[in-house]
Amino acid sequence: MRKSNITRRWLVNNLGVISAMLFALVIGGTLFVRSYYYSTARQYMTSRMNMVSNILQRSYNEPSSSFSAELRSIVENWSEKDKMELMVIRGKGGVGLTSSGFVPEEKLDSMTDYTEAVASGSSGYYTGRTESGEKIMAVCVMLPENDSGYVAMRMVSSLEEVNRHITNIALTLAVVCLTILALMFVSGLYFVKSIVIPVRQIGSTARRYAVGDFSVRITKKNDDEIGELCDIVNHMASELALSETMKNEFISSVSHELRTPLTAIKGWAETIGSMPDDADTVAKGMRVIGSESERLSEMVEELLDFSRMQNGRFSLNKTTMDVLAELGDAVLIYTEKAKREGIDVIYEEPDMLPFVFGDKNRIRQVFINVIDNAIKYSDRGGVVSVQATMSDSDHIQVDVSDTGCGISEQDLPKVKTKFYKANHTRRGSGIGLAVADEIIAMHGGKLDIISKQGKGTTVTITLPVQKQDVKKQEARGT
Repeated sequence: MRKSNITRRWLVNNLGVISAMLFALVIGGTLFVRSYYYSTARQYMTSRMNMVSNILQRSYNEPSSSFSAELRSIVENWSEKDKMELMVIRGKGGVGLTSSGFVPEEKLDSMTDYTEAVASGSSGYYTGRTESGEKIMAVCVMLPENDSGYVAMRMVSSLEEVNRHITNIALTLAVVCLTILALMFVSGLYFVKSIVIPVRQIGSTARRYAVGDFSVRITKKNDDEIGELCDIVNHMASELALSETMKNEFISSVSHELRTPLTAIKGWAETIGSMPDDADTVAKGMRVIGSESERLSEMVEELLDFSRMQNGRFSLNKTTMDVLAELGDAVLIYTEKAKREGIDVIYEEPDMLPFVFGDKNRIRQVFINVIDNAIKYSDRGGVVSVQATMSDSDHIQVDVSDTGCGISEQDLPKVKTKFYKANHTRRGSGIGLAVADEIIAMHGGKLDIISKQGKGTTVTITLPVQKQDVKKQEARGT
């Protein structure tokens, strides 16, 4: 089955309706012109017949004049005999006088205007064809009773010339409508093609995107809705290409991140197996194996969290929690690691902060991720500062700052996007900040990042405090 297209639908729906309207206009216009011409001809014949009737009426009212002679004079001297024929009817005797001098072949009973005039006692009207097929119009009026034997006068005019005028007007109207239709067809077809061709190009390009080819772009020819659609599709292609690149980099990065601890675990396991009696070597190897196993566990858990978020199955176990306790644990975990890498960690711990209603394990996971990133992107001799304060009466603010490599302006808006890594020289999967941002958002807070390339980065985490705890703290203050 051949599928429908825009051009065919336009021809059927739009041009078809317009064609029907123009056809109705031609028919309606022709009928109107015919009615106008016929009505004008009838009015003219009626006025001429009234004029003749008035002359005969005056003659009838004058005793000295001969009605029969006057009637014969009018018929024989009829001035418009080239346009209309005037005749006098004798009743059952048929036509008595005619202005042309020829007696028509029609019988009285076929002259419906005469029959109508007799029935009404005044006048009758008829439009039709003669026995020879000629189109005529006839007006008949009854004569006053007289001794001449004539009972009615009839005026007949041919409509052939009128019909020719009507036909010419109808043909002119039809030609005008066909010209309009042709112009609309040409201009409309050009307009439709100006839509169809770009849409086909977009469809062809989209099919290439579907198979993973994001290199092609659509040429924008007009600054209109189609042009806007081209821009949107091109932007979509760029984003898809970026996502594909980030996904591939993510797979490569995760593979590398998994390989490193696995290599260390395998290497130390083999070393311990070959030197089982060397207590120092065994102890050192077990520490490395334990550390790398914990690192693997954290990475796998991070990947599982991301998968749960993508599938909508990520949940929180919220309770009343102490943010300072979880933040302190995270700082303590990474202080020794930072020292080994020559980085100072400065933690300004306040005396007390209100409690938060949240999942303490997930909040600690966020703190660990942010502090780990600060250390990861700092060089030897750098400083990582951690500070917790009240940003206002309803929110706790935790700031983690570093003096590391920073983030460029073009990368900064994307660092919380899944799979995105601004710096590929540092370890990491590229989903840590995406997971952290989602966890903070699920707690009703915000994770903001301020950075300048070469100067360092500050991550600000804002969390709402538990309402009843705020009231207790205000009561203690008063």
